Amino acid sequence: MVRKSQEWPNEGELIVGTVYKVLNYGAFAKLEEYKGKEAFIHISEVSSGWVKNIRDYVKENQKIVCRVLRVNPKKGHVDASLKRIREDQRTKKIQQWKIEQKAEKFLELAAKSLGKDLNTAYDEVGYELMNIYGDIYGAFETAADEGINSLTDEGIPKDWAESIVDIADKNITPPEVQISGYVDIETFDSNGVDVIIESLKAAEDNGDEEEEIQVQSVGAPRYRITVKSSDYIQAEKSLKEAADRCIQIIEESEGNGTFLRELE
Repeated sequence: MVRKSQEWPNEGELIVGTVYKVLNYGAFAKLEEYKGKEAFIHISEVSSGWVKNIRDYVKENQKIVCRVLRVNPKKGHVDASLKRIREDQRTKKIQQWKIEQKAEKFLELAAKSLGKDLNTAYDEVGYELMNIYGDIYGAFETAADEGINSLTDEGIPKDWAESIVDIADKNITPPEVQISGYVDIETFDSNGVDVIIESLKAAEDNGDEEEEIQVQSVGAPRYRITVKSSDYIQAEKSLKEAADRCIQIIEESEGNGTFLRELE
């Protein structure tokens, strides 16, 4: 179960639940993010149309996304709605919940490496990571991107920070960026075709296995250079350097070259 740092959800919040009881007048669901809490969905909140049989819409063991209408701590549940959500909101919430499930597994792995269990992990750092980074996955993303100091500077104990960074480095894939630009090149050398081929090969060869550079013909004299990288700033630098390598060879053959950055 993915957990929240607060005890109850807020009114208007989207929540994930598992239906465990369906009655003629409504359904009850256990909340996946709030331990020991449940939601009640009245039949009038199941669908915007007339509901003849509630079981046509919800069934036991079904995962649902609903919106909190009212929070009733005295009753021990929240009143929720299935019909007051757009399909794109439902899809996005499920995706976020699945990501947080993955993050909880990461936290459990970090705890295990320290000889601790998941409950201890939440008590010692889990809820604090939520408060600092918004959610646990955000903490692991930051750890993978910025290293141990990003955690210890926020007061996370060093042993936990080291373990989190280790798990993050092994499991978080940096997001990929792709940018493109053009080179317009021409040469009057007697071996012009060979010069062009050499210049384009030079553009692709940056000697960096983490950067992928491809050159495609748009139609002579224009060629597109595309760079894929995990870092946008580095990608921009690599794109300019690739164009410079290409143009340098062209100019050495008494030709001309121009670099044009493709607008995103």
